[in-house]
Amino acid sequence: MRILLHRADGKTEPWIKDFGKYLPEAEIEIWHAGEKCQACDYAVVWSPPEAMLAELSTVKAIFVTGAGVDALLKFGDALPHHIPIIRLEDAGMALQMAEYVTHSVLRYFRRFDEYEAQARQGLWAPLPQHHKEDFSIGVLGMGVLGTRVLEALAPFGFPLRGWSRTEKSMAGVQCFTGPDGLDTFLRGTRVLVCMLPLTPDTGNIMDRTNMNKLPEGAYVINVARGAHIAEPDLLTLIKSGHIAAATLDVFRNEPLPAQHPFWQEPRITITPHISALTLRRESVQQIAANIRKTEAGEQVAGRVDRTLGY
Repeated sequence: MRILLHRADGKTEPWIKDFGKYLPEAEIEIWHAGEKCQACDYAVVWSPPEAMLAELSTVKAIFVTGAGVDALLKFGDALPHHIPIIRLEDAGMALQMAEYVTHSVLRYFRRFDEYEAQARQGLWAPLPQHHKEDFSIGVLGMGVLGTRVLEALAPFGFPLRGWSRTEKSMAGVQCFTGPDGLDTFLRGTRVLVCMLPLTPDTGNIMDRTNMNKLPEGAYVINVARGAHIAEPDLLTLIKSGHIAAATLDVFRNEPLPAQHPFWQEPRITITPHISALTLRRESVQQIAANIRKTEAGEQVAGRVDRTLGY
């Protein structure tokens, strides 16, 4: 079999080496702009350029080296619907995401963000501690990653809440469903964590209307996609004090432009899309296993429903 590989960073050799170890029967074809590729059975991509569509339209399946697939679904009907798109289900990302969110939650709960600001001013001033029972954590999105984050937060004793498009149940978590449940979910959430896939229904879900429903002095953590947040609305609500602070790992334009007002807002913590990095070896192992299942005519996990967007 032949696999078409594209890496935006150009670092293909480590991927070729790992495929040689975990799927030795495969030949790897590297996609280069302007060069004609040999016919391939499968494609392994993350955010492919539009110029690659001709090759992607002839494979048996497209494997995405991440959990989100919005960078591929943006091409719409240009990718034939009979070609399965298969995303990574975890491959080490869930644990990283849990670490990132847990750190961010505890930083706000223990007011370390404020102590950091005081230290820069040379101030020694103990602050009143937040009450845990009033510090509810609400996770938007209860898929594999969102569920792992809730599991990681459980031992700390915070009130936990989760919202999902369809009904979910999880021990120790107050679950809310659909548009009707979103309002109640937001009004009782002190720390809002966004872990949703980006779809037409979830874009701008964190706009002024919805973020105003959060309690006064709420916190926002976004590790999903930048387009989930209406950026001007978040700035307005932070400046008004309704949102106390935000930790953002994803943005509409990446890298975040140097002139973006987020850089000048000290209550916004910025990280460069590192909350869950793709672990190459684990990803190749999962993709190799799914290719073998596909070749054997078996069902594989992670197949994307294009109507839902994930």
